[in-house]
Amino acid sequence: MDNVAVVVDDLDAAIAFFTDLGLALGGRSSIEGPWADDTVGLHGLRSEIAMMRTPDGHSQVELTKYHAPAALSGEPENPPPNTLGLHRIMFTVDDIDDTIARLRVHGAELLGTVAQYETFYRLCYLRGPAGIIVALAEQIG
Repeated sequence: MDNVAVVVDDLDAAIAFFTDLGLALGGRSSIEGPWADDTVGLHGLRSEIAMMRTPDGHSQVELTKYHAPAALSGEPENPPPNTLGLHRIMFTVDDIDDTIARLRVHGAELLGTVAQYETFYRLCYLRGPAGIIVALAEQIG
């Protein structure tokens, strides 16, 4: 897999969120033109993307801000974790409490609590940019 894309309304804020999660900005670019229209299937497409690399360098999150046509808001806003379709990205972190504290500065909110799965992991779900669910896992055993 090359990347997972997240459509956001504030690209700079999303970059800051994922940077504090531990990802690195790999590049930022404007996307437009006939090739973009043909690829995405939207006429007059004009967007800006930021590629955020995971610390291991094996995966990326593509943050996309659509300028034209304007991004559409899905219904319902902030769907629960059991909604059909792609809705969650999970990251392994070294210190889940520290990570949550850094992400709260960007408006992240826990959906439940930090739970422990047997003697192996501490886990949580939180709401991130554009309402997506970001799951965190800290290996403890």
